[in-house]
Amino acid sequence: MSDTTEIVRSACIEQLLSRKAEDLIAIDLRQTADFVDYFIICTGTSDVHVRALADAVIEGLKAEGQPPYQVEGYDIRKWVLIDFFDIVVHIFQRESRQFYGLERLWRDAPIEHIEDDVVMDNLIRDP
Repeated sequence: MSDTTEIVRSACIEQLLSRKAEDLIAIDLRQTADFVDYFIICTGTSDVHVRALADAVIEGLKAEGQPPYQVEGYDIRKWVLIDFFDIVVHIFQRESRQFYGLERLWRDAPIEHIEDDVVMDNLIRDP
């Protein structure tokens, strides 16, 4: 994984956690797919929450000089896809996440479940 990919991955996760994303996971697709390295998937509890999560990722990464290549679904807010080339962020409302089941589709790839305390431990170790 390139340094830029790791920076984008970490920044996306930080932004999502800062807005209380639920059921946050990262699927490592480096050995499974040739079009992307990671899917980062989370759930928002409402239209407003999904928008806040998407805004945090888009604006947070723009501020770090990593604007997204493309954003889909922002106006509908049932499933927002934010494409950073090597990283694709999927922000779902619960019903849409269950319906599309990306975790099921990519079940052969390693899945990392991410929680606040894991990120805080990493930030403390890497000053």
